[in-house]
Amino acid sequence: MTLYLKRRYHAGGTNGEITYEGRVVCACIELPWRGNRRFISCIPEGRYRLVKRMHSRWGEQLAVANVPGREGILIHPANDALTQLQGCIAPVTKCTAPGVGSYSRVALERLKDLVYPVLDAGEEAWLVVVEESVVVDDD
Repeated sequence: MTLYLKRRYHAGGTNGEITYEGRVVCACIELPWRGNRRFISCIPEGRYRLVKRMHSRWGEQLAVANVPGREGILIHPANDALTQLQGCIAPVTKCTAPGVGSYSRVALERLKDLVYPVLDAGEEAWLVVVEESVVVDDD
């Protein structure tokens, strides 16, 4: 399984859309790009394996593995990247401003419902992070 995260970068946060087989799964928010610095930047564009991770306090979580120079990158609920994220990815049902979204827990459940059965079956799940292509209308 390969999911695609297409991003739009803004000074106040990064907005994106996660798709699977050409269909939108959810939107997402992240911190702005700040050179991949820990705790204050979104992760670099690239291809990352998704894995389950058990947390003593929060239970089972979806993690992004093998991020260069980073560890502990999770996909977890948040509605404001600047105040609630430290480099992780937050699914949201809708982006409402740069780095801000709504109904994050609903979006996370939708994503987990798609990915967890694949991981439970022993198959691989991947997240490909790319910048959204700019389409120029020549009219």
